[in-house]
Amino acid sequence: MKARTRLRARPGLVLRDDDAGATPLRDDDGRPKQQVKAHERKLTDALTAKIALHQQMLFSQRKRKVLLVLQGMDTSGKDGTVRALFSRINPMGLRAAQFRAPTAEEAAHDFLWRIHPHVPGAGDIAIFNRSHYEDVLVPRVQKLIDEKECKRRYAHIADFERMLAETGTVIVKVFLHISKDEQRKRLQARLDDPEKQWKFDDNDLVQRKRWDDYQDAYQRAIGATDADHAPWYVVPADSKTHRNLLIARLLLDVMEGLDLRFPDTDARLSALKVE
Repeated sequence: MKARTRLRARPGLVLRDDDAGATPLRDDDGRPKQQVKAHERKLTDALTAKIALHQQMLFSQRKRKVLLVLQGMDTSGKDGTVRALFSRINPMGLRAAQFRAPTAEEAAHDFLWRIHPHVPGAGDIAIFNRSHYEDVLVPRVQKLIDEKECKRRYAHIADFERMLAETGTVIVKVFLHISKDEQRKRLQARLDDPEKQWKFDDNDLVQRKRWDDYQDAYQRAIGATDADHAPWYVVPADSKTHRNLLIARLLLDVMEGLDLRFPDTDARLSALKVE
């Protein structure tokens, strides 16, 4: 079964902690965990090599564009996914953007104003580490916007993504589904490791107290904005190696579906001899 089918969000999505630990591509043959992880890294490396080849064809054609949106709770692996999947990609055809709390200038405009400059150009892959969805998550949970405004923003997002799709952008939206207990372990690991304490933010603990509210906000946002031209995929993220494998498989499935190829050879150029 294609990763796109396996991971596609379903109507009435309910985010359950038990589902965050799923490993649908893993064969449970009793091997030690470290061997399983090493095997998954090897499989992911093979897939990323194929993604790199497809990115070259995408870049050479300069017609289509790919936008990968990564959303998830703190520690769900947005940064780790980017490192694992895109280290082989030619940076000339890759854009990455991270969206934190809006600056004063950004907040003075409509919430999509800061997003549009970062969408991919022809031939590019763009990665959003957090995205325009932050503006229907944090403000909703913190009650900075009411239900009416939230629905209005869903509509704006739907219009924005439809415009991108109609102008050649293939949109892949991924929710990294981590369990609350796994997040606890990862936050504690940051505190316990002097070289990782810089990643920790006291606000992480504040937001963690609103876990159920954020799960509800994600469910609502995914349900309101999932569309065939801008689909949501829910990726179990408790296992880092399996998470990376799933997203690599998903992205390759999407790029293979574009029927990419290098431009036709030029007979005139083929006949040229460099002296």
